Amino acid sequence: MAKSLFEVLESKEARMIEIRRYLHQHPELSFHEENTAKYIEDFYKDKDVKVTKNVGPRGIKVEIDSGRPGKTLAIRADFDALPIQEETELPFASQVDGVMHACGHDAHTAYMLVLVETLIEMKDQFKGKIIVIHQPAEEVPPGGAQAMIKDGILDGVDRVLGVHVMSQMDTAKVFYCPGFVQTGRAFFKLKVKGRGGHGSSPHTANDAIVAASAFVMDVQTIISRRLNPFETGVVTIGSFDGKGQFNVIKDVVELEGDVRALTDETKATIEKEIKRLSKGLEATFGVTCELDYHDDYPALYNDPDFTHYVAETIDQAGLDIQEANPQPPSEDFAYYAKEKPSAFIYVGAKPEEGDAYPHHHPKFNISEKALLVAAKAVGSVVLDYLK
Repeated sequence: MAKSLFEVLESKEARMIEIRRYLHQHPELSFHEENTAKYIEDFYKDKDVKVTKNVGPRGIKVEIDSGRPGKTLAIRADFDALPIQEETELPFASQVDGVMHACGHDAHTAYMLVLVETLIEMKDQFKGKIIVIHQPAEEVPPGGAQAMIKDGILDGVDRVLGVHVMSQMDTAKVFYCPGFVQTGRAFFKLKVKGRGGHGSSPHTANDAIVAASAFVMDVQTIISRRLNPFETGVVTIGSFDGKGQFNVIKDVVELEGDVRALTDETKATIEKEIKRLSKGLEATFGVTCELDYHDDYPALYNDPDFTHYVAETIDQAGLDIQEANPQPPSEDFAYYAKEKPSAFIYVGAKPEEGDAYPHHHPKFNISEKALLVAAKAVGSVVLDYLK
């Protein structure tokens, strides 16, 4: 079955690339993907498949029912873009000012559409059901996955499989990692209130910049002195708003920070310590702290048994697959993985020419060879799992 699938997919590779380029030219931000959702819905018109619209925020559920009892496998592709001004100079660059597919979700949708079309044509060759999750809003909390789960997207599903193209991994190779594979995420805002004054008379004021600067330094001790050395965690202060006059002592400073951790337990430890440090800042400097802390995407956990099965199946299908290390970014596929045994794998998409820019970079681009590889990898698992 995999051989027949691969032959059909190879004949449709140019169409995948055409779809990807169209979507790349017409990106839409998270929670605003109206035209993209319609494009996906229109793709399935007149196809022998059940389509449910508006699952969660503009999500689309596609159900391929073989008509024979069996297992149910869900496969997911996201379709939102980012608020980034594209600088690639590609002939199919974004036509929307300040919005860009800088994470490969256009490629995810393109390969998935053509793969699903092909699986519909082959549904007499497997048992059970395929649930296709076309998900919006992966990039912006709270993400699209939670709302789709709440609307029942995983009802009756046994396993979930997801793929991400990776611009800095070797092209045409597939990568997997059992266990915790991507970090969980949180973010916070801290307002430090002191008492303003003149720079010549610091004893009559209470400098919020000094207190906030101490917090910036102290928060790094959470990683170096509160976590087990074998745990993975990062705290980044991405914004320090203390601008004012050179001779005026600031009364208020606002910070914004990003938290990443490879397990939910580590993430909880970091949250506890950040809250403790903000309270300690009040006692040490006599300031007032207002901490607004948001626990965000959980850590992504690949079910080891299912992930090894996925890797073995892809290998037996003749694709180049190898084990990789966990990845630092966060991913809201983690919500599916908390509900059902899941596997999230990667397809190398390093461009053949030029620099390989990271995801979320204004010059981000991928090798379009990755689309066919992704379709083959997911398709081979679908057919084997439902054989």
